Amino acid sequence: MSANQMSAEMTAVFSRDLHHKYPVAVRGSGMCLYDQHDREYLDMCGGAAVSCLGHQHPAVIGALQKQISQMAYAHTAFFSNEPQEQLATQLVQAFGDEGARAYFACGGSEANETAMKFAWQYWRARKQPTKVKIISRTHSYHGNTFGALSASGHPARRSIMGDILLDWPRIDPCYAYRYRQAGETEEEYGARAAQLLEQMIEREGADTIAAFIVEPVAGASLGVVCAAKGYFAKIRAICDRHDILLIADEVMCGTGRTGTFFAHEQEGFRPDIVTLAKGLGGGYQPLAATIVNAKISNFFAKNAAGFAHGHTYAGHAAACAAGVAVMQTINQQNLLAAVRAKGAQFGSLLKTTLSAHPNIGDIRGRGLFWAIEFVQNKATKEAPDGGAAIAKQLKDTAMRHGLMCYPGGGDPGQGLNCHILLAPPYIIEQHHMDQAMIKLTATIAEVFGA
Repeated sequence: MSANQMSAEMTAVFSRDLHHKYPVAVRGSGMCLYDQHDREYLDMCGGAAVSCLGHQHPAVIGALQKQISQMAYAHTAFFSNEPQEQLATQLVQAFGDEGARAYFACGGSEANETAMKFAWQYWRARKQPTKVKIISRTHSYHGNTFGALSASGHPARRSIMGDILLDWPRIDPCYAYRYRQAGETEEEYGARAAQLLEQMIEREGADTIAAFIVEPVAGASLGVVCAAKGYFAKIRAICDRHDILLIADEVMCGTGRTGTFFAHEQEGFRPDIVTLAKGLGGGYQPLAATIVNAKISNFFAKNAAGFAHGHTYAGHAAACAAGVAVMQTINQQNLLAAVRAKGAQFGSLLKTTLSAHPNIGDIRGRGLFWAIEFVQNKATKEAPDGGAAIAKQLKDTAMRHGLMCYPGGGDPGQGLNCHILLAPPYIIEQHHMDQAMIKLTATIAEVFGA
């Protein structure tokens, strides 16, 4: 059956929404995807901040073809492979901690599960088995596997699972647009937000806490929320003082998305464990990484039998070959500098074009990672009722205008907002930005009016 013959009624796929008829993507090129009717969609979100190099980049395609022609798969319980070794070396060098090591998986949920297992097994090997809790932040999202979803603070994603998830402690996010008080400086707010972690540790007991997991730039759950100045320096100091591991979830905000390879670089701290996915494979292969610092890796090497964990496709040769090609392309084409320059240009254009709209409360971002938060009342910042439905309507309307954006939002009663996320490929040019502004303006006018 050809793509042109497919329909929602015919499909055997258990799709994300069984009542939605999805177009069938049949090809990609640069900034765009094309469906079975050859309709063009400008990909301004990279899927879910995945397609950092755009679609069908020849360097990555070539690397994959070469690797698959030599060897596609060898189980890592029996062998290592050259792409895995290369990618691990490049990631550890970028992390800047000699002796750190990288563990590979297929996606962000697996990477964060792996990070938590590292933390648990590390404390058990250190004869502190009561350190099991993972503190996170309200409205965070760390993945859909059992442990990762337990660590997540997204109310809608958690509530659908009822009470079967582990209920670990959570603190408020550092979200200045919603939580900063009148008259409070950025530094004062950052210090107050960080103090919430100190208070939670005192309440729960440091001897029960394995790690604090946090997104250096909050992604799809809140919509590109950067922390207040000084927040992460205080978080790092609190974790060190209480002997708690700090896990940076950079699944969405890492791999150059914010203008440095790791998002935490701009916050002036180094985590004990960092996770990457999405952009690491660029959409060309399912790929994720969990990087542990030298302190943890050296302790395992000297004091533990090994890391009791594994996935069938961990360290997959073709997937790692894609990751190597993505990193090499970012470096060779100086794309981190391009992300910073183009990101500033894109953010300025977004604000100039859209900020006057009465239903747009905030436009925020870093690098090529931006969000538009919608409100019912600009002065009071009141979030619109049915935020999730409105965000979905924005996404669906944008698709009709040939634009891809990533929706986020939920019930204001749960503290959620209504936003769309924009994470275009690093190869974006001015004419793509101009085209996006036309389509965004039309989309927002159709949904909200004005």
